[in-house]
Amino acid sequence: MATATAKKLKIRPLDDRLVVERLEAEERTRGGIVLPDSVREKPQVAKVIATGPGKLLEKTGERGQMSVKVGDTIFFGKYSGTEVELEGEKYVILRESDVLAIQE
Repeated sequence: MATATAKKLKIRPLDDRLVVERLEAEERTRGGIVLPDSVREKPQVAKVIATGPGKLLEKTGERGQMSVKVGDTIFFGKYSGTEVELEGEKYVILRESDVLAIQE
């Protein structure tokens, strides 16, 4: 199981779940217009803070290997995951299957 390196969280994701921190949304449009907080969409890009040990496989009873690791920057679905607040910081807990891509 991987855990946060820079931040010590008091949370441990289970199975194939991830704890991620959303990256900041763009404040300006391409044309230079400043967007107020009320119209800015929540970003669908996040940094992985912690990962679970992997999904428990039914047939073998072993754990599947996670393809996402701590520190990866990921893209996830718009309505994926559950938002939580811990020690004044906002995080999203989601399943590995909700990850659409890993930024290289």
